[in-house]
Amino acid sequence: MNKLILLILFSLSYCNSVIGQDSHIHFIEKPDSQKISIYIDQTLFTEFLYSDTLYKQVLYPIYTASGTEITRGYPARPKADERTDHPHQMGLWFSFGSINGLDFWNNSNRIPLDKKEHYGIIRFTGIKNINEKENQFTVEANWTNHNGYILLKEKTTYAFTGKPHERGIQRTTTLTAFNDSIFITENKEGLLGMRLDRNLEADISGIYQNKEGDTGNDVWGKRSAWVVLNGKIKDEKISIAIIDHPENPNYPGWSHAREYGLFAINNLGGRCFDKQAEKVQILLKKEDSITFTHQILIKDGDYLSNQEIENISVVQKSYKKLKAVSRQPLTNFVNLKSNTIMKKPRYKDMGFS
Repeated sequence: MNKLILLILFSLSYCNSVIGQDSHIHFIEKPDSQKISIYIDQTLFTEFLYSDTLYKQVLYPIYTASGTEITRGYPARPKADERTDHPHQMGLWFSFGSINGLDFWNNSNRIPLDKKEHYGIIRFTGIKNINEKENQFTVEANWTNHNGYILLKEKTTYAFTGKPHERGIQRTTTLTAFNDSIFITENKEGLLGMRLDRNLEADISGIYQNKEGDTGNDVWGKRSAWVVLNGKIKDEKISIAIIDHPENPNYPGWSHAREYGLFAINNLGGRCFDKQAEKVQILLKKEDSITFTHQILIKDGDYLSNQEIENISVVQKSYKKLKAVSRQPLTNFVNLKSNTIMKKPRYKDMGFS
């Protein structure tokens, strides 16, 4: 009973201090446009796009609390003087470069028809629920080959936060093997990625820094609990942090942050980033699942301090310990080292849990 009370008190304190109830978050469904618009205090924050013309679902565009767009415009709405490379890098997305040998990361309308068989498509299947009370919604999709054969079923919950000068996104994705066994093989191309505005690239203003203090290009390929990008757009200071979750496979993940504006974290990169790393090779048998949670924190007007980012990491780890003592139903997960199915507690997501 004492442990249960402690868990409840911690959860309430956590929601107040991290989620932040200062701002009202509102979702507007627009089925004709195949998107959900996310408003914070009546100002557009981002949109969840699930158009049939996309090869995966994305959050695009993304704005700071002050209204400054931080994502690249291309290929949807190109801006002047920005790069037009990597058309698969749009907004914020989640995909990977080797699922049963198929590349879900690089697929785009630039891939020749005779090469399409080597690429996968993440096909939107529906909105499961929208819960404004908890500032989140859940969607589903199928990871298929080019002909529509389903490899994985995806269930993703997006949770949003809003405070003065701050915006937050948490994406929790569960992938479940559907028809056959699924082999996930270490690959550089993954996992959660953003493509940023030209002004945030390294040759203009952007500087990456990880938890360990590495900066610039030295961040790439290093494992770290978080990486932050600090830069400016029209003299406005902007910080964007990607924070890994302690319960993710291969925590902490490898940074896939590039000077040209790709900002990503990859929990499945392994030896593609570090020759001395353990081999990452995951087997999901039919109906087995694997879950990833990542957080994005955006601040305008000033840069995020290490302590501000650490505060979220500390809450994650403390909450993880509290969850471990509660009694909950069990679900399966994959032991990445032995490829065996283990038992793991299943808990209700509480925003940035």
